[in-house]
Amino acid sequence: MTDRRAFTPRPYQDIITDHVLATPRCAVWAGMGMGKTVSTLTAVDMLELVAPGPTLVTAPLRVAQSTWPDEAAKWQHLRNVEVTPIVGTAAARRKALALVSNFSASVFTINYENIPWLVETLADQKKPWPFGKIIPDEATRLKSFRTRQGGQRARALGKVAHLPQVHHFIELTGTPSPNGLKDLWGQVWFLDRGERLGRSFEAFKSRWFQTIQVGADAHAVDLVPLPFAQKEIEGLLRDLCISLDPADWFDLHEPISVPVYVDLPGRARDLYRDMEREMFMQIDGHDVEAFNAAARTIKCLQLANGAAYTTDDDGDNRPWAEVHSLKIQALESIVEELGGAPLLVAYHFKSDLARLLKAFPRGRHLDADPQTLRDFKAGRIPILFAHPDSAGHGLDGMQDVCNAVAFFGHWWNLESRQQIIERVGAVRQAQAGHDRPVYIYDIIARSTVDELVIARHKSKRTVQDLLLEAMRKGTSNV
Repeated sequence: MTDRRAFTPRPYQDIITDHVLATPRCAVWAGMGMGKTVSTLTAVDMLELVAPGPTLVTAPLRVAQSTWPDEAAKWQHLRNVEVTPIVGTAAARRKALALVSNFSASVFTINYENIPWLVETLADQKKPWPFGKIIPDEATRLKSFRTRQGGQRARALGKVAHLPQVHHFIELTGTPSPNGLKDLWGQVWFLDRGERLGRSFEAFKSRWFQTIQVGADAHAVDLVPLPFAQKEIEGLLRDLCISLDPADWFDLHEPISVPVYVDLPGRARDLYRDMEREMFMQIDGHDVEAFNAAARTIKCLQLANGAAYTTDDDGDNRPWAEVHSLKIQALESIVEELGGAPLLVAYHFKSDLARLLKAFPRGRHLDADPQTLRDFKAGRIPILFAHPDSAGHGLDGMQDVCNAVAFFGHWWNLESRQQIIERVGAVRQAQAGHDRPVYIYDIIARSTVDELVIARHKSKRTVQDLLLEAMRKGTSNV
């Protein structure tokens, strides 16, 4: 690439890199937006001098497919780091895996669902495990590991995690214990094989927890940590794990902006280009036409989100067709990173709301029923979907339970965006006495009108100027 940027690490990013270099099997607990990926890649690049060989990153599909390759391609100092995703069809995965033996890439990424396939494929080929460095991103997915039974993906990774040739195991997550201390055993086992928290989950449980029956069902039980558990466990993990609190590093009066990019897959990109260039596309047997530039922009925004209306009828039940689910996957990663903390999600199109409610059945729509808002403020709703125009003035109290907003879709109206942010914004956080940052997650489809809307919000340029520029050169080339 010719547009790589110079990298000037922030102080906390140096801490991450130094910890990875100094602690071969370690965990980094830091939230989204704190630069875990680039800091870890920086350490991996340095480790090539003393521990050469391919690195394996395990991550959710979108993160494996786009985030890690994009981050390596962004920075000048990572020009020697090539990231190859092992994703897609079995044939595509085998082709990528073949590159491991000739070291034509230094870092390989794979989604968690395909870890069993990778372990079994290499075993069937009677090849030794080639990855001396393993980096589970969003490592809480390893919490289900048990020496017997447990999650299939974590078990597969457990077969290779402590092989003699695996010298580095680096866990990355923002929420190591979303359900409490009981989530830690599986993750820490991958670091020390049970040395600190017990050789088995049963040993861990009997040392630091008591079992409490929940309700009338004798089989419904919960694990409650004993009074000394937190302090003892923290002491045992202090040499392996670092925890970075954004409040220690950021100006809490300024929201922490976290752009989350997705790349349109082939079919969706083709439809987008048809609409952008021809103002026409065929989707699920329907001819969809835009009769002016404004209509074309709306259709492009719909496609960026993952679904487009197939008629121009303005009714509530007009048909739509889904073309990709990458923004849904991105939101799933955000929800997981937040570890159960409440999230306010802004949407624009009703088709997107329908998809969101289906994908997140525990979420609720901010409707006219006042009980919905009361339930959210009481912590009974983990995800609240709201249209910016319906979440403006007159709503208060969200800041007591929520400090994060995710924009699933984007619209030109800057005031509406600012209003929904302010529902949980820095001013309201301060007024409520909360000393914590506000997170704004923008889920952005790369090289689409999404980027123009974000540019509009940042520069306050007129919509007309941006549209004229976009349609003059095509947003697919932005």
